[in-house]
Amino acid sequence: MTDKQKNLITRAVTGVLFVTIMVAGFLSPHYMVLLFATITGLTLWEFTTLVSQMEHVNINRFISTVAGVYFFVALAGQRLGFVEGFSVFVPYILTIIYLFLSELYLKNENPILNWAYTMLGQMYIVLPISMINILAFQHDLNGQTTIDLLLPLSVFIFLWTNDTGAYCSGSLFGKHKLFPRISPAKTWEGSIGGGILVIAVAVLIGYFTGKDGNVNMLTIPQWIGLGIVVAVFGTWGDLVESLFKRTLGVKDSGNILPGHGGMLDRFDSSLMALPAAVVYLYALTIF
Repeated sequence: MTDKQKNLITRAVTGVLFVTIMVAGFLSPHYMVLLFATITGLTLWEFTTLVSQMEHVNINRFISTVAGVYFFVALAGQRLGFVEGFSVFVPYILTIIYLFLSELYLKNENPILNWAYTMLGQMYIVLPISMINILAFQHDLNGQTTIDLLLPLSVFIFLWTNDTGAYCSGSLFGKHKLFPRISPAKTWEGSIGGGILVIAVAVLIGYFTGKDGNVNMLTIPQWIGLGIVVAVFGTWGDLVESLFKRTLGVKDSGNILPGHGGMLDRFDSSLMALPAAVVYLYALTIF
């Protein structure tokens, strides 16, 4: 067996396990919170490890990661109604203040870089992933918590569909580069093909969920809109992470997933798609 064949098998096995774990995480609210708290921690640790390799950058990886995981869990607890008010976020705020003040005493060569990359990790990774709690745990007109795990799951279904469609159509018809400076492999044909497949899947989701008669569920046009938003911002998320890796001069963000790279490589698209999905769904309630 050649190395290429071995790598293909490794990628396939890892991919199946990855999707299985992800889907299983949406079987229960508690599973979902545990899964994405873990994803938040691993992704933020990977990010802080990468940027700490840069010259004059030395951020506190452990405290930054603990703070990020705490923020995710605190938001989940608030959305689920386990805790009320803003006080649950006070420990997080105090931790961020500590990370700033600690630079006064650590005598690092460039504290501004440490501050910048510390906050970038919180804004780029923690905040976007935490938005999954907004999608999953909502409040009705009576203030009661409603749980809808299909919405956050659909974001990942759309992302996976977009990736699959873009790969297939790009391999068959790709000629015009989408963003050659950042990602030479991406093409307009691939992106269009991925978007078309996402729309088809959105129609199917809308059709089958609409049969349940749930008035809170999205209509087919709304599902299509969500799919398009996820596909577009997911592609941008992928490009943003590619720019990040090019700036650092690395091929993969890590090696925790054999054949698939690191956590950032797997969740880069969702870092833009999840916040965009939240904004889209809130816009539907306004307009």
